[in-house]
Amino acid sequence: QVQLVESGGGLVQPGGSLRLSCAASGFTLTDYAVGWFRQVPGKEREGVSCISSRTDTTYYADSVKGRFTISRDNIKNTLYLQMNNLKPEDTAVYYCAASSGYYSCPGTSVVPGVRYWGQGTQVTVSS
Repeated sequence: QVQLVESGGGLVQPGGSLRLSCAASGFTLTDYAVGWFRQVPGKEREGVSCISSRTDTTYYADSVKGRFTISRDNIKNTLYLQMNNLKPEDTAVYYCAASSGYYSCPGTSVVPGVRYWGQGTQVTVSS
């Protein structure tokens, strides 16, 4: 049974940092492309970052480029999203996602062919 369990969300002031974690079980994160999405109520889910399985090539949405960093610990089978210089517009529920059948990110921050989703973790940026 595949599970993706996120942690690390919370309340942070503008300019602060958070690191999200996504622990995977029943699935090896290096098998396919994986990444992060976020969603604000009333809006579509947005692809934040994607990392390819074989090349570790990373992609970011323009809105987070230079502030967020995606990484993967292959021994712990855990995906991370380091978020620095957070802004109020980063407030959202963040989801980790794993593809099935796609090894590479399609040149964008959107993980292709998502088959597995985490439960989501709330990030709130507010003073």
